[in-house]
Amino acid sequence: MKHILYCILFLLLLNCKKTSKIEVVERMIETQEAVSEDSLKLDLNFKPKGNYAELRRKIINDKAYFKRRYQTDRTKAIDSASNYIYATLLNGIVPHWYGTTWDFNGHTDIPNNGEIACGYFVSTTLKHLGFNLNRYKMAQAAGLNEAKLLQQKSSLKIFSGLSFDELKSRVNKVYGDGLYFVGLDNHVGYVLILNKELYFLHSSYCDDKVVIELAEDSYCFSSNLYVFAEITTNRSLVESWILNTRLGIPNT
Repeated sequence: MKHILYCILFLLLLNCKKTSKIEVVERMIETQEAVSEDSLKLDLNFKPKGNYAELRRKIINDKAYFKRRYQTDRTKAIDSASNYIYATLLNGIVPHWYGTTWDFNGHTDIPNNGEIACGYFVSTTLKHLGFNLNRYKMAQAAGLNEAKLLQQKSSLKIFSGLSFDELKSRVNKVYGDGLYFVGLDNHVGYVLILNKELYFLHSSYCDDKVVIELAEDSYCFSSNLYVFAEITTNRSLVESWILNTRLGIPNT
């Protein structure tokens, strides 16, 4: 059996030299032959597990637990909640959204039922994760303002006029592994940084669906301007999740 799996993986890699690791993993999963070694290294699920409505109810209960823990030990509660947000968003919420159709005006609240624009993909998944925000107002804002909803303007990182290699180098100097919001010239999404590699998770107008891919291989990731806001490494934001603090776009 292992010999057959290795042959399949070899043929996929041979025929898709420019295809990202994640795309290779997705094809392996689609054939239902195996989960490749790459997916284990990335620690990502590509297929939804369980019922989405039940997942959202579970998140509400879990938030209550973190709030109780916060009352006795804030530091540990925030640390644990940060890990929870990372795992639940990437491997709980998002797998239900993979393949959901992109549309410029899409704003569905139900994964794979209707269409979703890039801004609404971010705001809706964050809201479903338990952040207290207006998903319509966030999605309709410019990328910079969306970033400011998540982190103070003084803490945002803004890059412009860089090649991908230059951007990657700059990003890895200021950020570690984690999940980040990114606003581009005319697009928004998440950036996953893992072992200094950048992955772009977004509702793609290039692929007409929600995907995750190597940022280097993503045509949609090409931009003159990049605005980064921390999510899972943002202790203030994590604390607002625990306390259910209302998030709004500041005036400045």
